[in-house]
Amino acid sequence: MNEQILARHWLAVIAPKAAPVLATSTVLILARIWNANGAEHSIGNAVLMTALALAAGAAGTFASIGAAGNAVIAGTAFAASGALAFAGVAGYADGLSLPLLLWALATAAAYGLAARYWRTDRRDRLAHERHTGERREEHAHVERVEALRAGAQIESARAGAQYAEQLATALLARASLPGYDPAALTRAGLPELPTAEMTMEP
Repeated sequence: MNEQILARHWLAVIAPKAAPVLATSTVLILARIWNANGAEHSIGNAVLMTALALAAGAAGTFASIGAAGNAVIAGTAFAASGALAFAGVAGYADGLSLPLLLWALATAAAYGLAARYWRTDRRDRLAHERHTGERREEHAHVERVEALRAGAQIESARAGAQYAEQLATALLARASLPGYDPAALTRAGLPELPTAEMTMEP
């Protein structure tokens, strides 16, 4: 069984690893742009971001403890809550010290959470590859057994055909011998063999 082998592009390999730092860096950059456009020391903006962060956190809490317990929605809501809180602080604060500190903490937390999912995905992928390899080996073994069986049947049929041809040739050669008398074989107690005429009949 031959399967097509696809080589993943290097961007597809490193993109998931770079996603957390790209996300936190994007939030930091946008928050600092917002800071430069009037968010610094703006009470209304701070209240807005606090309300949005609390709302996202509450949505994540309800999604995690609800009847369905949807982990994807809960994780998305908590991530949005953290991003809003980070953006609010980074946009409201003076200077870059606190925003950079929060950026480093948020990036570390994002990688910590992502590492858990990466480990799970790697285990699932290895299990799938192992299962696929076992099935491939099983199918290859079945194919080898069937090929050997078919080869044995072909050889048996070929040997039978050769034997039948040799027997027919021997009967024809015996019938053409001078003095051949099939009745003498019958009188001697031997079974009567088919004659050349009998072998030629359909």
